[in-house]
Amino acid sequence: MNGTNDQRIERVLLTGGSGFIASHVLDVLLDSGFEVTVTARSEEKGKIIADSVKPHRLSYAVVEDIAKEGAFDPVFQTQAPFDYVVHTASPYHLNVQDPVKDFLDPAIKGTTGILKSIKAYGPTVKRVVITSSSAAILNPGNHPKVYNETCWAPETYEDAIENPAKAYKAGKVLAEKAAWAFVQDEKPNFDLAVINCTYVFGPIQRKLASLEAMNVSNHCIRDMIQGKLKNGFKLRVPVPTWVDVRDVAQAHLRAMTVPRAGGNRFYVVGGYFSNKQIADIIRERFPSLAHRLPADALDDLPDDVFGFDNSRSREILGINYTSLEKSISDTVQSILNLFPDA
Repeated sequence: MNGTNDQRIERVLLTGGSGFIASHVLDVLLDSGFEVTVTARSEEKGKIIADSVKPHRLSYAVVEDIAKEGAFDPVFQTQAPFDYVVHTASPYHLNVQDPVKDFLDPAIKGTTGILKSIKAYGPTVKRVVITSSSAAILNPGNHPKVYNETCWAPETYEDAIENPAKAYKAGKVLAEKAAWAFVQDEKPNFDLAVINCTYVFGPIQRKLASLEAMNVSNHCIRDMIQGKLKNGFKLRVPVPTWVDVRDVAQAHLRAMTVPRAGGNRFYVVGGYFSNKQIADIIRERFPSLAHRLPADALDDLPDDVFGFDNSRSREILGINYTSLEKSISDTVQSILNLFPDA
């Protein structure tokens, strides 16, 4: 149990607190008894987060631009001490205007910036957990037979400049490599663990302003229950592996607290999926939505799908992965609970 009468309650700084993954990480941290400070881009977003989880031990700090030099310094100068830092803040969207401003700087400078701030002003921090992505692992142009934590995506900074569609992947690769290099070169007071999660499904945030604000990986579920894919699936799924957001949250918690998790990447993936499998689950669990789903869709899971090895996450972090049926069912129910007219 974290925090007894004769033991100080351990404190966590969680960045990007309004994000999809961060909202679930916040839940497991608070449920585990930690005191948490979340960062948000504005007072308004910070208050929304705080109001959504009362009466837990929670505060917020405003960090308007994580790519700005010294952006996190005031947080550590005014709200320390922290025992752990969980860094989830990094953009992901489909509307790339400027690859450097939209993805590369927030990912790379945001990551190295917070590590510098911790080293300078957070001497009590024992471990940092960073949310990366399978985008930093996968190489669609040359899949190995089985992916694991030794694999790295090949994208470079130059690739992102030449082709903005590669900016997200490049940002994830370069930010994670910069983090590992920082720990190796700077020898800070903390060690590092990284969560490389794949396509993430799962219940939406409690305080979601609209269905348009939903995390991108849940869009296919939203679109199905709204009838937007009734005439069939236009595209094969971009990544045929998935994981439930609650498993991702548990992975962050355990990567933070399990002693031997330090110094490791964790490829967090629960299994394979296809659009047809999602539609079939929705049809079975929510018969009233059946008329909005394609009737005779072909399964779009590739025949030559790559293998994955998630044994490190299961053995070190103790993750028991959620089934696709439960994840999709719970996601749909969470959408209908918040948006009954979806």
